[in-house]
Amino acid sequence: MNTPKSDTYFYVREPAALQALVARIDAAARVALDTEADSLHSYYEKVCLIQLSVVGKHYVVDPLAGLDLGELAQALAVKPLILHGADYDLRMMRASLSFRPHGEVFDTMIAAQLLGIEQIGLASLIEAFFSVTIEKAGQKSDWSHRPLTEKQLSYAVNDTRFLEPLAEGLARELTAKGRREWHQESCRAMVESTGNDRLRNTDDVWRINGAGRLTRRQLAYLREVWHWRDEHARRANRPAFKIFGNQQIFELIAWAESHPGEALAGAKLPRNICGPLLTTLDEAIRRAAEMSESEWPEQKRRERGALPSAASLKRMDDLRVRCAHLAKELGIAPATLAPRAAIEAVARCGARTVDEIMESGGLLRWQAMLVQTCIDNSAGS
Repeated sequence: MNTPKSDTYFYVREPAALQALVARIDAAARVALDTEADSLHSYYEKVCLIQLSVVGKHYVVDPLAGLDLGELAQALAVKPLILHGADYDLRMMRASLSFRPHGEVFDTMIAAQLLGIEQIGLASLIEAFFSVTIEKAGQKSDWSHRPLTEKQLSYAVNDTRFLEPLAEGLARELTAKGRREWHQESCRAMVESTGNDRLRNTDDVWRINGAGRLTRRQLAYLREVWHWRDEHARRANRPAFKIFGNQQIFELIAWAESHPGEALAGAKLPRNICGPLLTTLDEAIRRAAEMSESEWPEQKRRERGALPSAASLKRMDDLRVRCAHLAKELGIAPATLAPRAAIEAVARCGARTVDEIMESGGLLRWQAMLVQTCIDNSAGS
């Protein structure tokens, strides 16, 4: 395998360099874009780098250098963009810069999924298409720390260096397979979704993965410990998992339930839980322990309505099988064609037209058309 060439890149930290970059973007047909944020190191995550490849030149813009990035955001907004796994980058750009793209977005990760490529990470695609090995050493960098090293900057540049030729290669394969419209619709839907806030019920924000396995009494402990962790993470501006991990929460809940009234000194806790952290955690555990049953949180139950009939269950199984078979023929993952929950919703309500399938299953038009094919084949068999 080859390693990437050390082509020149421009580290943009001064107004004059930024103006030159904006002028280059204005004259470009499209731009490759990526970002680096500090979500692994801060509670209040932010964009710390913006990487751009424009007409063969590569740039790293420093949003923490005190630059006014308004003109840059405006210039990028009207250009066709190439990104890999664009959902996170666009959400971060929206949160940090109020950025929304108005031009076409080509997501290379979505393209790889629609082509049935199993390894869809950017490094894997670059290796597959160009026989170039990209180092992954910079993935966990603290991008908010300054100064950045040459190694960090080189790592960041490689996230856009290959995006344009990669997009060209993927676009050719999509066109050859007749899936370019699938990709365009999928990218439009992704971009639209990044313009919406991911709202969570504030009463349930503490229900982490795995909470569904807990009893009501255990949920009381979880709620108190989660709010304890969140408060300290906010104050320290550190990610919650660096205060206390989810698995550690579950282990503490099991200990607290089996050791009622005991001080936390007997529990197995990480070394960082000391001083005020330990004192306030002990208070949280005691609050949960002293709650009456009426104060315990309710366990969540998915509202499915009446149990499906035998005929409905048969339709679900039949449609799942047919969709899986079609996905195999197309060489894509079954979940790419349609998620299992969507297939079950379509079968449950007996949807038959494309519009009905889209509405009941929350599917894109190209997905609904494929599911309709499976329904029609089932009816004709």
